[in-house]
Amino acid sequence: MTRILIVAKGLCPEVLVRILSVCALLISLSAASATAQDLDRGEIEKIVREYLLENPEIIAEALTELDRRERAAEEAARLQALNDSADILFNSTRQVVLGNPEGSITLVEFFDYNCGFCKRAYGDMVKLIDENPDLRVVLKEFPVLGQASVEAAQVAIAVNSVAPEKYAEFHETLLMSRGQANQASALAAATAAGIDEADLTAALGTDEAGQTIEEVYTLANRLGLTGTPSYVIGNEVVMGAVGHDQLREKIEAAKNCEQTTC
Repeated sequence: MTRILIVAKGLCPEVLVRILSVCALLISLSAASATAQDLDRGEIEKIVREYLLENPEIIAEALTELDRRERAAEEAARLQALNDSADILFNSTRQVVLGNPEGSITLVEFFDYNCGFCKRAYGDMVKLIDENPDLRVVLKEFPVLGQASVEAAQVAIAVNSVAPEKYAEFHETLLMSRGQANQASALAAATAAGIDEADLTAALGTDEAGQTIEEVYTLANRLGLTGTPSYVIGNEVVMGAVGHDQLREKIEAAKNCEQTTC
């Protein structure tokens, strides 16, 4: 495989490993199919080597097919996870709901108060709610940017427990504030919304915040989410701040076609 190894010098280790895996697979498959012909492994490897040298493009084709199968498997696993987690994803007793609580279209957002892209995407969410009176927005506290984010999320969960009617105001104030979101800034945003700090402190002394965050972490892990913002619309997971227009298209498709693509 001299020529193949020379070409491989310009490849990153990950791609090289995948190429070698494909070669090993080809040899294994050839060995399995050639048993009846009494070819030993050395003869099979020679045949495969000669074939690859004469047809090196098969490596690219095999890698393309491998990528396609891996993506299909990941998507199938994600769909299964969505189905298995539908109740906790869309109807958890611990979640916050904005927009129309009885809306027929649900958009779930996983966010972090220190996420710059979440801050930028907030205006998109407000606009989507204004445009769609039938839209139900579920917020999932997903603090992935360190301890300060966890502290801010804990206060937010306490706000929803103590004064859910003031959560939306608090949420906007904290998410759109400058500087780091942490316990102090979250408490300041809560008291600015007229929420009693003593009530918040009492709520923070319970296990509710920790259990809520753990529930979201578990859910995010099942869905393969690693960053914020991330969205779920219908049976599709959308990663990143994709913008108002793309989210609107998926919402409209969910309305008209009962799925996010028509």
